Amino acid sequence: MTVRDMFGASGRTTAIGAAVLAVITVSAGCARFDDSASTPFSPEPTFGAADIEPVEPGAPGSSTPPPPSPATGPCIDPDPNVVATCLDTLSGLVVLPGGAAALVGERRTGTIFQVAPGQTPRPVASVPVDGSGGGGLLDVALSPTYDEDRLLYAYITTASDNRVVRIAAGDVPKPVLTGIPRGSTENSGALDFTSPTELRVITGDAGSPASSSDPSSLAGKVLAIDNPRVDPPSPVAPRIVMSGIGRAGDVCVDGTGSTWVTDATASEDRLSRITPEGAVVSPVWTWPDKPGVGGCAAGPGSVSVSMSGARAVSLVPVDPETGAVTTPPTLIAQDRYGRLRGASLGAEGQVWVSTVNKDGGQPVPTDDRVVIVPVPSGGGGSD
Repeated sequence: MTVRDMFGASGRTTAIGAAVLAVITVSAGCARFDDSASTPFSPEPTFGAADIEPVEPGAPGSSTPPPPSPATGPCIDPDPNVVATCLDTLSGLVVLPGGAAALVGERRTGTIFQVAPGQTPRPVASVPVDGSGGGGLLDVALSPTYDEDRLLYAYITTASDNRVVRIAAGDVPKPVLTGIPRGSTENSGALDFTSPTELRVITGDAGSPASSSDPSSLAGKVLAIDNPRVDPPSPVAPRIVMSGIGRAGDVCVDGTGSTWVTDATASEDRLSRITPEGAVVSPVWTWPDKPGVGGCAAGPGSVSVSMSGARAVSLVPVDPETGAVTTPPTLIAQDRYGRLRGASLGAEGQVWVSTVNKDGGQPVPTDDRVVIVPVPSGGGGSD
């Protein structure tokens, strides 16, 4: 299946489905508005002083149309923080450069959508995936030079394995890392660039906890892939950065060069840190009640963690100098949007999250959704 340009396509999300072609291209443009109407009248018009009574907009005799009625429909969410609606079960997401839009993946269909406030979600790519056992399109990341090359990287499940692929315009997805074990359940993983030349990948144990401590297995690890943008990409041998991962949550990078890791084991959910020098500090915080940690977004002074079971974003305060967590996290947006999975740092202290209410939750008519969650003052930050 090839990857073909879908930018500029429009229509309701529900009509896209899994039939979206596996194609991506990039289109860019700009608009210029004619300012001739903004110049003063010459000569300036004059009006008589009498006999003009005000008329309510929309009333008989009024030349002004009535104000528009609020938009209604099955996919209209009245919450102003909701960016996109009526998507299938979502997974990871990433905010695009500039912070005004994001890319989000549908786990089971393999479709990647661009979403933005006030715009209909539009598909930009689709990759073949196997959505059984919790697998499918699990995360998406931008090339460090995305503005120039428009390259995407995705963590996906196939019929035979979990893998990392590179998606380029007009080409089939190219394998970057293959052979990550897949299981009948608990397929999970995510990825993020830690530098222009290193991609970090978290892999789940695919239902086999013993594999996470096996150095010969790619399961249950945080892996480092060097130079994944080499053209053409080819499967490479990664370096093991961290072992002992259970169900993979996410990897995210802060402004200091530390990598934050979320995962869930049989006994607890965890937040861990990998220092810029490669030392593993695990864990820095645990949740014995297992609230279902998912995506993470690291900003100055805090790490935001989306949670499916707790139906909230956990705001974890972090010492900016030591990286230590010294006070308990707080929950924000709890029970407002349901089960949350993806997380990505936006502008002005905001965190973009995706919902997974169609996967084990209680979906509302507008699910699944992408939401912008404001972070209270003193937490989070911007890219």
